[in-house]
Amino acid sequence: MQTIVDLRSDTITRPTPEMRRAMAEAEVGDDVYDDDPTINRLQEVSAELLGKEAALFVPSGTMSNSIAIKTHTNPGDEILLDGEAHSMLYEAGLPAVVAAVLTRQFRANKGIPDPDDIRSKIHFEDLHSPGTALLVLENTHNRSGGVVIPLSVHKELWDIAQEHGLKVHIDGARLFNAVVASGISAREYAACADTVTFCLSKGLGCPVGSVLCGSREFIGRAKRVRKMLGGGMRQAGILAAAGLYALEHNIERLADDHANAKRLAAGIADVPGVHLVDNAPPTNMIYFDTTALGSPFVAEMAKRGVIASNTAPRRIRLVTHLDVDAEGIEKTISVVQEVGTLLAQ
Repeated sequence: MQTIVDLRSDTITRPTPEMRRAMAEAEVGDDVYDDDPTINRLQEVSAELLGKEAALFVPSGTMSNSIAIKTHTNPGDEILLDGEAHSMLYEAGLPAVVAAVLTRQFRANKGIPDPDDIRSKIHFEDLHSPGTALLVLENTHNRSGGVVIPLSVHKELWDIAQEHGLKVHIDGARLFNAVVASGISAREYAACADTVTFCLSKGLGCPVGSVLCGSREFIGRAKRVRKMLGGGMRQAGILAAAGLYALEHNIERLADDHANAKRLAAGIADVPGVHLVDNAPPTNMIYFDTTALGSPFVAEMAKRGVIASNTAPRRIRLVTHLDVDAEGIEKTISVVQEVGTLLAQ
């Protein structure tokens, strides 16, 4: 039976036997009544980890961002976010539909915002114009190849936001990849934002869930929005137990994913018809452009047991994660070399 290497995303990870055991043994209650002790514990641990007063367990990163944007704003407000941000491209228009806000986009340089550019884009409310209420940042930055926004940039943007009365939300879906790659704690990043969300269901390997962290007052209001969006859960401590396991066991091991990404990039750098976007991927994502169209390239890879994603007509993304070991990386290198040579002929 052929072994399949699935590199479409780090969302496809499956819970390990140890994580499943923690889930099976979780103490549970009704979370809508605040009665689930395992969820309460996950929220306490998460808030402490990020240096915030409180946290809220939610089903997904998209819901978490949606809750944050709606709770921070009023209908008709403007938010600032990268034109390549997840909330701009991959959340089904949630800022407009859920929060009824305008989106004003800035263009980051390989995922890193320019503070001067952001300063110049801030609007002040008057009779004719909406005011800019919220700055949304994404760290690591998916579309830029898992780039880490430097802490110095976060600090400068935080100062600008404070100066102009903006709130700051960090979409930290892969925040712990940034932590491991930079050596900077999650608490230090979170100190430069009013709210931060991180996903449990990506590199940390959980089947479900994200956590939104902020002030106690903010999380109180956010909980009502979660209920409005259908995110109130009952005996979901079974899921929260996976999150607690991941926070204890699966953060430091993200370094393995980063090392595997670098090995993979090095192994395909000289393949005919393959042009790496970044020869040294900063975290766990490899993007490469192809001389051939991406769809047949991906299809040929799949025939040989490696699954990848097309993100543009000639761009392919590979994402390393805990379900892909060194053997899987070597197989992927071999398959990309074979397909690249085949389609370059």
